[in-house]
Amino acid sequence: MFSPAPLDSFDLAILDILQRDNTTSQREIAKAVHLSAPAVQRRVRRLRDSGVIRADCAMLDASQLGRPLTLIVAVQLHDENAKAAVALRQRILDEPAVQQSYLITGEADILLVLTAASMADYQAITERLFGGDDNVRRFQTSVALHCLKAGFHVPLDKR
Repeated sequence: MFSPAPLDSFDLAILDILQRDNTTSQREIAKAVHLSAPAVQRRVRRLRDSGVIRADCAMLDASQLGRPLTLIVAVQLHDENAKAAVALRQRILDEPAVQQSYLITGEADILLVLTAASMADYQAITERLFGGDDNVRRFQTSVALHCLKAGFHVPLDKR
């Protein structure tokens, strides 16, 4: 059974600040949460080491970097078991255009969010991912017209 990491109110306050802006200095965080900077540093290190903080990264605007298309792709497989889909899963992991990938329930088996420079670029991506894979029954693509919200903010239960 899944049990969440044991976090206290200080940890949650630190996480709230970091997920809004991970460039906030430990001194600023310490002042905001009423701890010393070394205490904040120890807590942040523990949160990283335990995997609660998975990554520190910048969220980029793909359209400003020559990748204006965001595509959501639902993939249906003939056989979704791990053995049959291992090669596809590896290609998904290796494909830089794939931003997110989920194994899902429902009509489709995998959901991808990816970026592309053009429809020709997207066609090349789908060929790399699905071309020649007899286990891919079909895939359906939706093109995002406008991004209303993007991010990975996790609501935190204040303790």
